[in-house]
Amino acid sequence: MIPDLRAAGAALAAVSPMLPDSSLSMAEKNALEFAVLSDGGNAVSRQYGLVFELSDELRPVYEKTWKTLLPQYNGDDSWELPIPGTFVIDRDAIVRYAFVEPDYTQRAEPAD
Repeated sequence: MIPDLRAAGAALAAVSPMLPDSSLSMAEKNALEFAVLSDGGNAVSRQYGLVFELSDELRPVYEKTWKTLLPQYNGDDSWELPIPGTFVIDRDAIVRYAFVEPDYTQRAEPAD
């Protein structure tokens, strides 16, 4: 898929609220072949209307079950996450395709 994107003159990037060091570690750990950009404070995700705050009931699940401390990874105290989305944005900054799904297990089909 990535070679096809490059051949078409496109680039793939992920946007994450994680601090740059956390994003880099995650990209290296998973041998990602694309850039993982840090979105401090979910600024970009907020512009797209894709930010939600974890409820008080969910925070312990992240902490105890998944050993994930969002404030530590994201560098703020917000306990916010972006809703997963896939966007194709052209060179004129026009969104040509958008797929947004709150259920993080549902993702856009790469062929789309």
